Amino acid sequence: MAKKIATREAYGKALAELGKINENVVVLDADLSKSTKTADFKDVCPERFFNMGIAEGNMMGVAAGLATCGKIPFVSTFAMFAAGRAFEQIRNSICYPKLNVKVCATHAGLTVGEDGASHQAIEDLSLMRSVPNMTVINPSDDIETKAAIKAVAEYNGPCYVRLGRLAVTTINDSADYKFEIGKGVILREGNSAAIIATGIMVEAALEAQETLKAEGVDVAVINIHTLKPIDREIILKAAKETGALVTAEEHNIIGGLGSAVCEVVAEECPVPVLRIGVKDTFGESGKPDELLKAYGLTSDEIIKAVKKVIALKK
Repeated sequence: MAKKIATREAYGKALAELGKINENVVVLDADLSKSTKTADFKDVCPERFFNMGIAEGNMMGVAAGLATCGKIPFVSTFAMFAAGRAFEQIRNSICYPKLNVKVCATHAGLTVGEDGASHQAIEDLSLMRSVPNMTVINPSDDIETKAAIKAVAEYNGPCYVRLGRLAVTTINDSADYKFEIGKGVILREGNSAAIIATGIMVEAALEAQETLKAEGVDVAVINIHTLKPIDREIILKAAKETGALVTAEEHNIIGGLGSAVCEVVAEECPVPVLRIGVKDTFGESGKPDELLKAYGLTSDEIIKAVKKVIALKK
């Protein structure tokens, strides 16, 4: 059985490793270090860990100041409080001057579960994607998360990394996985349609592909881990070769991956696109798997969308 690990767990481990080899890395947390897993960094580099208290806006400002001094701040809290509460400071203090701050937000999406709508950030990708100078990354599993954290540490500029609470299946191979900011990954080849997924929905996309393959429907699966800058080349290639796309994300269908893909194809290669995601509504309290099913974020819904989008082809 494939192992399961939350991307926030992988983030904590990656931070601890990074801290040991890069003395410029500092970590700021808004009194949630056990939940965000930045406590792993604190254990190995306590002198470079700062608990900023429940003051997210101030935390972003302090991170910006540290970045001007040559430090590489990794800043963490729940996605709702990072992208939502501290939006102004991220926009004006980090992105406007293009400072080297890494906002790594955990507990994103519906799979926060029982915490309910107030804590289920389903707008964060949209918010962060809309800010100039921001790079936006949404890894699919633990291996991709570790690779992403290493990549953003080496990248000079503001980054938003979306991380989850729920343990998810490892889908990438640690031996040969290569992560490149702004480059999508073709996981399966196919010519009837392409499923373009991000984050935890990549696993659901692969499950859908297996079922469709057994039914004689040949679909491609593409992992878009970087929503900004988005890999226009891989999307346009899929649009031209298959003529039909389905996007899948644990996020509002407005402003996230689905919107980004539609923006690309509308300008250069118009094809039908159907979006799997939260249909512009708030979440509710419940168990993660039950919520994913209730809001249509499953392989079954992806399969239905693929069949529908193929029928829409001219």
